[in-house]
Amino acid sequence: MSIQLLEMDHVSRFYKSVIGVGDLNLQLDHGAYGLIGPNGSGKTTFINLITGLLRPSIGRVRVLGADPARRAVLRRIGLCPASDILYPNISGRRWVEYMTGLHGFSPAEARRRAVTSLTQVGMEENMERAIGTYSLGMRQRTKLAQAIAHEPELLILDEPFNGLDPIGRYELSEFLRAWIERGGDLILASHILHEVAAITTSFLLIHGGRVLASGDAREVRSMLSGFPVEVELQGTGLTQLAQRFTARDWLSGLSFSDDRKRMTVRVTDQNQFLGELARGACEAGINVSSVESPDGSLEGAFELLLRAHRGED
Repeated sequence: MSIQLLEMDHVSRFYKSVIGVGDLNLQLDHGAYGLIGPNGSGKTTFINLITGLLRPSIGRVRVLGADPARRAVLRRIGLCPASDILYPNISGRRWVEYMTGLHGFSPAEARRRAVTSLTQVGMEENMERAIGTYSLGMRQRTKLAQAIAHEPELLILDEPFNGLDPIGRYELSEFLRAWIERGGDLILASHILHEVAAITTSFLLIHGGRVLASGDAREVRSMLSGFPVEVELQGTGLTQLAQRFTARDWLSGLSFSDDRKRMTVRVTDQNQFLGELARGACEAGINVSSVESPDGSLEGAFELLLRAHRGED
C-alpha cells in the first residue's frame, strides 16, 4: 500500500469558541495542489496543522505517512510562510544558513546549501545584504530559499506571490513548474486563483474552515452542473424568445429591463439553454445582439460554490 501525501481524519482545530478548521476529511495522493480560499478562510490554520506547528483539537493528521510534528517528517517538508522575516540586521545568507542548520547539517554544508538556494531564487547579488534593506519581493525570495535549501520532498507555500513584481511572479511560477516536473510535491495556498491555476490544475477550495470542493478543474466544474447561472441577453424580440424558455425544467428565473431590450435568464443547464437559444434566434422577429454568460472559468466556479456555502441563491 503506497503512502499518501496527506491524510486528515475528522480534523478540527478550535481557538476557544472560534473554529479554525472543522471536521476535515482528506486523502491526497502525491502531486501538486492549490489551496484556494479568501483571506480568513482557514488556509493558514490548515498549513500549520500539516507542518506540525499546530496540533488538532480533534482528529488525526498524517503527512508522508507520519505525524508532521516529528523531526524526521519536518526535514522532508519545506515551508515558505506568509509571515515576514523578523531578523532585519542579519544578511539573507546568514538567515538561510541558520535555518538550514536546524535540519542537522554541518555549518559548512548549511552555508553551501544557503548559497545554492539563494542563487536559485535570484538572490546571488544581494545575499550578503541585511534583510532590513530588502524589498518585500526580495524577502519573499529569501523565504523560498530557506524552504528549499534542505531539499525537501514536499514544498508548502503560503501566499508566496505577495510583493513580487511581474518578473518575480513569472520566475517563481517557472521554478514551481520545474519543481513539479522533477517529481516534487507541492501545496500552494493563495486567495488569487489565476496564480495557482498557472501552476497546477488540482485544487482544494477552503472557506469558513471547511473544504468545500476538491479535484481538478473539470471535476470542480462538474459539481456545478445543477447550480443556477445567470445569462444576460440583449436585442429585440426578447419577449417572443422568452416564451420558448417558459416551462422548461432548466429555467429557474427570468426578468426583463424596463425597455425589454435586455433579458436575464437563470438556468441550471447551460447546454440545454444554449440549444434552445440557438433555435429561437432563428425565428423571425428575434434579433439577439449579445449574450453574456460565465465563461466556464474556475473563478466563476469557485464563486458559485462560495455562494452556495453561504446559502445564497
